[in-house]
Amino acid sequence: MKSKITVIGIGPGNAGDMTTGAIEALRRADIIVGYKYYIPFITSFLKPDATIVQNGMKQEQKRIEKAFEIAESGQDVCVISSGDSGIYGMAPLVYEMLRDRESDIEVEVIPGISAFQKAASLLGAPMGHDFCVISLSDLMTPWAVIERRIKAAVDADFVTAVYNPKSTGRYWELYRLKELFMAGRSHETPVGYVRQAGRDEQQVTVTTLKEFDPEEVDMFTVVIIGNSQSYSWGGHITTPRGYYRENRDDGATPGQSIMIESFRTIEREMANPDIPLDMKWPMLHAIHTTADFDMENVVKADSGAMGRIYSALTEGGVRTIVTDVTMAASGIRKGALERLGIEVKCYLNDPATIELAKEKGITRTQAGIRLAVEEHPDALYVFGNAPTALMELCSLIRHHKATPCGIIAAPVGFVHVCESKHMVKPFTDIPKVIVEGRKGGSNLAATLVNAILCWPDAQLLKPGRDV
Repeated sequence: MKSKITVIGIGPGNAGDMTTGAIEALRRADIIVGYKYYIPFITSFLKPDATIVQNGMKQEQKRIEKAFEIAESGQDVCVISSGDSGIYGMAPLVYEMLRDRESDIEVEVIPGISAFQKAASLLGAPMGHDFCVISLSDLMTPWAVIERRIKAAVDADFVTAVYNPKSTGRYWELYRLKELFMAGRSHETPVGYVRQAGRDEQQVTVTTLKEFDPEEVDMFTVVIIGNSQSYSWGGHITTPRGYYRENRDDGATPGQSIMIESFRTIEREMANPDIPLDMKWPMLHAIHTTADFDMENVVKADSGAMGRIYSALTEGGVRTIVTDVTMAASGIRKGALERLGIEVKCYLNDPATIELAKEKGITRTQAGIRLAVEEHPDALYVFGNAPTALMELCSLIRHHKATPCGIIAAPVGFVHVCESKHMVKPFTDIPKVIVEGRKGGSNLAATLVNAILCWPDAQLLKPGRDV
C-alpha cells in the first residue's frame, strides 16, 4: 500500500474556522510537517505521541522535501498550510515536487477557509460578486507582472482581495496599488481591511478608497477593495449579487437598468470622478449621450446650477422650457415633463417667428427667442443648435427683458459658437450649464435638461427614471 501526503488547510488561525475534515485528519496524523508559527494553532487536535517537524519562514521547499522523504520511507505524513492549502499555500508545491520526483506517493488535499474568506465574513459580504485575489509579494513574482494584474482587476471591476500587502522590506507596493485603483475606480469605493483575522489580535476597519491609509496595514492584514456596485453601511461592506435587486419591485424599467449600469461604467472610466455631484451629474449624462469622454473637459456647470434650476421648475412659478430648435425639444423626456407638469415650447416654426425674421433680417431661431421672451421671460432656455439664438437671449438679458431661471448653452458649429458661449458667462446670477468650445448639439442640450429633471436621483446615481 502506497504511503500518503495529506495537505491540510487549517484556516486563518481560529479553531472555530477549521473544517471537520481538517480536524479529523489532524487527529489521525502520526507525523506533521509545518511552519513553526502555525504549529500552536493545531496542537490541541494532535495525538500525544505525534511527531512534529517544523522550520521557519522562507523554508517551504525544505519543508516539502522533508515530507516526501518521510512518505517515501513508507510513512504517512500531514503537511499543514494556513488558510486554504491551494491558495498561496503548500498544495501547489507538493504537486510540483510530486511531478518532478516522478513519485508514486498518494496526495490528498483537504481544503480550508482562506484568510480572505474570513476577512470578508468580518466585513459583511464584500465578495458577493466576481472577485480576484492578488498577492503583492514579489519574492516569486516580478513586480511588473503584479502591477499588470492589478490594472486588469481595476479595468474588469473585480472586487479585489490583497494578500501580503506589506512587510518590513516592502513598503511602497500598497501605495502603488492604491494609486492604480484611484485612477480607475470611484474614490468613494468601500475598502475594508482585517488584521489577524480570526485571532486574538483581530482588528476590522471599513473606510473608502480615498481615505484608505496604507500605513495602517502590515503583513498580517488582508485588504478587500469593493467594485463599482459595492457599498458600505453600518460598518459593513456589501457587494450585491443581484438577487434582491432583480426580485424586488423598485420601479426600475429594463431601459433604466441599462442606463444605470452605463453610468457606473462611465464613472469608472472617468479621468476624474471625484468631483462635486452637481458637476458630475450633467457630465455623466453628456458622456452617456455622446460616448465622448472629452465631455469631462468641456461640460461646465455653475456651482449649484442643477439644484437651482430644478427648484425653479418644480417649486417656483416657472413651468416652461424654451428650446432654440425642435430637435432639442423632442429629446426632452415626455414622461419627466408630464410627471413635473412642465411644458416645452419651440417658436422656430411659429408663423409670427417667420414673419419677424423676414422683417428684421435676422435668423428664425433668433426671432423665435425674441418672441419667446415676450411670453416666457423666466423660462429655462435651452440651446443645442443656434449660436445666434443664444446671442439674442444674452442681448435681451442685458436689456432687462429676459430673466431666465437657467440656461443650457450647447450650440454646435464653427461660426459664432464659441463667442455665444463666452457672452453668457458674465451673467453670474443665472445658473448655467455650458458645453465649451465648438462641441454641442440638440441631443446634448436635451440630455442636460433630462439631467436636471431627474436631479433628485443624482445622489443614488440612478438615472433614467422616465426612460
